[in-house]
Amino acid sequence: MGAAAERAEEENEEWAGVTPDAARRLVGAAVEAFAERGYHATTTRDIAGRAGMSPAALYIHYKTKEELLYRISGIGHEKALRIMGAAAEAGGSATERLRDAVRTFARWHAEHHTTARVIQYELQALSPEHYTEITGLRRKTDRLLRQIIQDGADSGEFRADDVPGTTLAVLSLCVDVARWFTADGPRTPDEVGTLYADLVLRMVGAPDRP
Repeated sequence: MGAAAERAEEENEEWAGVTPDAARRLVGAAVEAFAERGYHATTTRDIAGRAGMSPAALYIHYKTKEELLYRISGIGHEKALRIMGAAAEAGGSATERLRDAVRTFARWHAEHHTTARVIQYELQALSPEHYTEITGLRRKTDRLLRQIIQDGADSGEFRADDVPGTTLAVLSLCVDVARWFTADGPRTPDEVGTLYADLVLRMVGAPDRP
């Protein structure tokens, strides 16, 4: 599958819950435009043109460019929270849960690198109200990962004297995947996820796999 086809498949999966079709096309077009040009350099005309629509048609579904960014950010951050929540609530040791959390979180940032780049690096463009809501989702994700690492530190599985700092380092490592990953690069999203999980477990001094 070529890079363009992979991007189309990624977009269809990521925005499947956005209806109607015109609203979904606008979200996909906005992600592409924001990732390519940056939020502030992108106009509503740019977005509408990429979606094959007129600027007037865009306003039927989204009142402002910022509302589009908010919609994109909400979907992306809710997905990240679900990924971390599934790992945190799974059974098993802290080592197993941390491995699963990092593998799936890093893999998502690779699979959906265009979306992830937008939601991670255009956050400051949100309105104060929307920024507060989205950062609340980020804090929930942070707390879930922090609890996994704290559990490992408490059980003696991890050597993590500074749990908040370690949590920040792990999140930063995973999020940064979106900055450099490309679909035609040397690693697949699965390979990135596995590599990062192994790196993080070594970072916290987790026991080797049996």
